Amino acid sequence: MNCIQQISVFVENETGKLAELTRLIAGAGIDLRSLSLADTRDFGILRIIVNKPEETCTLLEQNGWTYKITPVIGVKVPDRPGGVAEILTALSNAGVNVEYMYAFVNRTPGEADTIFRVDNADAALAALTSNDIAILSAEEAYDI
Repeated sequence: MNCIQQISVFVENETGKLAELTRLIAGAGIDLRSLSLADTRDFGILRIIVNKPEETCTLLEQNGWTYKITPVIGVKVPDRPGGVAEILTALSNAGVNVEYMYAFVNRTPGEADTIFRVDNADAALAALTSNDIAILSAEEAYDI
């Protein structure tokens, strides 16, 4: 399976906590490749993809941050009207549920990379591949 390791960090919903976390990561020479933040009243979940996932996990553990590793799929979405619909249709036709998704900028003209968290990664990868939809490898995601 060609999954990207996303790190979900639980951050108290309090002034300065997000800045503290990002300073910690930056101070270790780790580069954020993508991020998404969802919040509740008491805490947020910062979903990140970084260039050094193992080092990031070690850093978080050593500094008392609660986190979880989640395998996600990266897809190279054609940057045109209907590009996302094409991918979602392929997944839907294969019976794959998308739990969440978020896009991020890449350096390739004509496409936008999008991260998908799905309920069945193997079925999703098979559906995408059979529909000639380009998959973003973990190495490409970490090196963007």
